Amino acid sequence: KPLNNNDFIFLINPKNKCNSYDGTIRLVYLIKSAIINFNRRLAIRHTWGYEKRFSDVVIRTVFILGIDNTNLNLQRKIEEENYKFGDIVQANFVDNYFNNTLKTVSGLKWAVEYCYNSRFIFFSDDDFYISTKNVLRFIRNPLEYPKYLELPVSTKNNTLNFSKNYQSNKKLQFLDIDLPVDVKLFAGYVFVSSPHRHQTSKWYTSLSEYPYHLWPPYLTAGAYVMSKQALLDLYYGSFYTKYFRFDDIYLGLVANKVGIEPFHSNDFYFYKKDYSVEGYQYVIASHGYNDINELMEVWNNQKAAGNA
Repeated sequence: KPLNNNDFIFLINPKNKCNSYDGTIRLVYLIKSAIINFNRRLAIRHTWGYEKRFSDVVIRTVFILGIDNTNLNLQRKIEEENYKFGDIVQANFVDNYFNNTLKTVSGLKWAVEYCYNSRFIFFSDDDFYISTKNVLRFIRNPLEYPKYLELPVSTKNNTLNFSKNYQSNKKLQFLDIDLPVDVKLFAGYVFVSSPHRHQTSKWYTSLSEYPYHLWPPYLTAGAYVMSKQALLDLYYGSFYTKYFRFDDIYLGLVANKVGIEPFHSNDFYFYKKDYSVEGYQYVIASHGYNDINELMEVWNNQKAAGNA
């Protein structure tokens, strides 16, 4: 019997965002954004979230928001924003830090119900720099990224291999330039850590909430990517996994339950990586871009260098 109904109502829903395209959408960005962050959303639309960045790759970008019942004026502004851009998904939960799990699960639900023709889903917070170019390179060959990019072109097509189910099945599939459709990729920066038992901690977790001394491996919540098959397993697994207020740990618990092993990449930075053009060549995501001018400057620099 399910523990959660996941019965979110989408108050604003760009239903045709994905199904207006007949083929497969390569990449969907689901960006968890706080209601008031209008400027961050605008900056993302003009930088890494720009859907027409590559003429030969179909990309969609949406922002996941909750509600603020205390401010009707703010709600009106959100509706105007969506009228203009058509990329807001707003679900009926109160938008605050401890409801990030609800924001994440409502994002999973929206992707399953309205973006079924997508191949990869990338969840991000709205304070990240992301290189779409590197995301696309990573999802072709996660095991060998970024090493495979430095091989001579003649050998590249022979080296892209990824096990069909890399956590248990040793059989490697040789691929031209893609992963198998049924691969369960759930990738980002993997943490293995213990619950905080100090009552003064922001992340305090009581023994009654979680009695074990280690969390299952989990991806930091700011930026991670999943394949369609992983999306389906995680979404349906979330019905049977009690909600937990830390969204990254919650998804780790769900992944553990459905048998998906999070895949680690050092190119997802949960902190702000010091910027240099060369240093960001293979960066997939870096946290800490609250300043939209800095985000736009870094992204434009990296785009000019061929890295974004």
